[in-house]
Amino acid sequence: MTKNRNKSGKKKDLDKNNKSKSKGTRMRKEAMLTAIMSLFHSSPKEPFNYKQVSKIIGVDNAVQKLQVADILYDLCAEDVITEIDRGRYRLNSLGTVAVGTFSRRSNGKNSFIPEDGGSPVFVAERNAMHAMDGDKVKVQLLAKRRGAEPEAEVVEILESKERTFVGKLQVARGFAFLVTENKTLANDIFIPKEKLKGGKNGDKAIVRIVEWPDEAKNPLGEVVDILGTAGQNNAEMHAILAEFGLPYKYPVSVEKAADKIPDVISAEEIAKREDFRGVLTFTIDPKDAKDFDDALSFRVLDNGNYEIGVHIADVTHYVTPGSIIDREAESRATSVYLVDRTIPMLPERLCNQICSLRPNEEKLCFSAVFEMSKEAEVLNSRIGRTVINSDRRYTYEEAQEIIETGEGDNKEAILILNGLAKKIRERRFKDGAINFERYEVKFEIDENGKPLSVYFKESKDANKLIEEFMLLANRTVAEFVGKVKKGQAKKTFVYRIHELPDPDKMENFASFIRRFGYKLKTDGSKTEVSKGINGLLDSVQGKPEENLIETVAIRAMQKAKYSTDNAGHYGLAFTYYTHFTSPIRRYPDMVVHRLLERYLAGGLSVIKSKYEEICEHCSTMEQTAANAERASIKYKQVEFMSDKLGRVYDGVISGVTEWGLYVELNENKCEGLVPIRDLDDDYYEFDEKSYCLIGRRKKQQYRLGDPITIKVAQANLERKQLDFMLV
Repeated sequence: MTKNRNKSGKKKDLDKNNKSKSKGTRMRKEAMLTAIMSLFHSSPKEPFNYKQVSKIIGVDNAVQKLQVADILYDLCAEDVITEIDRGRYRLNSLGTVAVGTFSRRSNGKNSFIPEDGGSPVFVAERNAMHAMDGDKVKVQLLAKRRGAEPEAEVVEILESKERTFVGKLQVARGFAFLVTENKTLANDIFIPKEKLKGGKNGDKAIVRIVEWPDEAKNPLGEVVDILGTAGQNNAEMHAILAEFGLPYKYPVSVEKAADKIPDVISAEEIAKREDFRGVLTFTIDPKDAKDFDDALSFRVLDNGNYEIGVHIADVTHYVTPGSIIDREAESRATSVYLVDRTIPMLPERLCNQICSLRPNEEKLCFSAVFEMSKEAEVLNSRIGRTVINSDRRYTYEEAQEIIETGEGDNKEAILILNGLAKKIRERRFKDGAINFERYEVKFEIDENGKPLSVYFKESKDANKLIEEFMLLANRTVAEFVGKVKKGQAKKTFVYRIHELPDPDKMENFASFIRRFGYKLKTDGSKTEVSKGINGLLDSVQGKPEENLIETVAIRAMQKAKYSTDNAGHYGLAFTYYTHFTSPIRRYPDMVVHRLLERYLAGGLSVIKSKYEEICEHCSTMEQTAANAERASIKYKQVEFMSDKLGRVYDGVISGVTEWGLYVELNENKCEGLVPIRDLDDDYYEFDEKSYCLIGRRKKQQYRLGDPITIKVAQANLERKQLDFMLV
């Protein structure tokens, strides 16, 4: 707070001095320049326009205001200040030499991103010193040519990123090249014959760049691994994982360590735990799941209330901190779900056998147990270690059938749990939770991985039943640690946080939906805004624009992440929230189990900085895994459409960029690009604010959300790209 006071204090002094100077006299240009420079240096991170500058330095007549505007323009041309958006300037904090990250692009638009968060600066290939994407570099800022963009030249590579690339081998007699579709590298990689590792023409391979001599057009590389023949499903899925730096095989040493873990539970261990083996318990999961993290137990208490146990696999009983299995799990941070496979975080013996809550097997759990009234109010709860024996494994479809027909095994328990879940859910939305219910695109795949058909997976009551009890357990655990009694110190914990939406993005979203005839209130309390979003999502249900508006709404939101600083969860409308319910497939949940064990035993708080690092790593890996999953869906969509060239489909414009229009097909949700070069009836310009392309002469507009008819022109599996033509 003090900083701001000083800053505004400085501005006030500037204001006073300059107003007294200018009273009755016009300010000379030198004095004006000095005052302007003094203002920018006193507030180096604040942007100003010419009106604000004029007011602060005490200029109030129109002619002198124009002089201020001219000085700002000249200072910007000389790179003393930088225009961050139209007419708003900030001090350019870059000196002549700066340190930051190099961003390489295959289209030649390389840039340097300063460490202190300034604007990116263009780096021509001739000045790039063969720096690779993500390298930490030192640059020299070049003298600016009038009317041209500022430029920089790399003078030193301070830290190199791991330089591995995935692509297809082109093998000649004495050498080979790796041809890559990577967006960060325009050049093929030259590989000497002795570094081929048995790779053959047409193989998908991972190649490491060993060096890139100054005078050489192509970097030199060596094969790290051969993934298989290009076009084969396994090779392509492994290539997607490798592209994102994700592991595609499990280390043998870690699997061997898992094989040594005994699967027999000792009588001493059972004696330490609350015993739920005699209580009705079951799991509800997707039909293809093998790793059952969670189970529910249900019984009616003597007082007529219900006891519901949320039982979570006790992974940390088997995986000790710092062990070889733990280090591998931490490095992976999450299981990865591609279209046709799961790449597990833990060795298979643990995730599908020992820890998986399989029916008719005794299993160790960490549990949150609730006493609930018929109105779904939590009267009391407890958290502790338990032993269970699941009576039955339900698929979501089986549980859904019981809910819909009222018939089947354990129907009373399932129907009561469903009724309670609905009440909890209703309360959650009343409190301001946001109701995003997007369907997932799934593929029916044959034994060779070829996609046969597309279907959409919707969330029904059985899914929502499980979801509500998992949310309740996660929230209860977070409150147990996070809610501190008066006089007690706060303990370090891993929270799952979701911050408030960015106001500018929400404004843009509100103006976007006006085109469809919808309104959205973007100011007011958190609850008012989220209720407005829910009302909007309800009103688009079943409309052609439903998926599009939900997609743009999600883009306007912040991303949820892990943090030791609790900022609450906006989307769920929870003040405290964590991830406790999926330790088989998420490392943060394992960390939460360990911290919970420590704090339940009265242990002291852990070191915050260490756990913040874990949070950042897990958030990054979660994002990377999601990107890989999207790439695998994209690949299957292109593969699915590759025998449908020339067919005509109706769709909706799902993305607008300077290089063309993305169109999502109504029938199967596959997305492709209409390149801007094919819109040849006019010269089209990209209007970023309105999400549209506008023809310069005829004023024809292509907007996000517009219905459109296309023909499938091309399916490029290498680039995972469908090209469409307008019909």
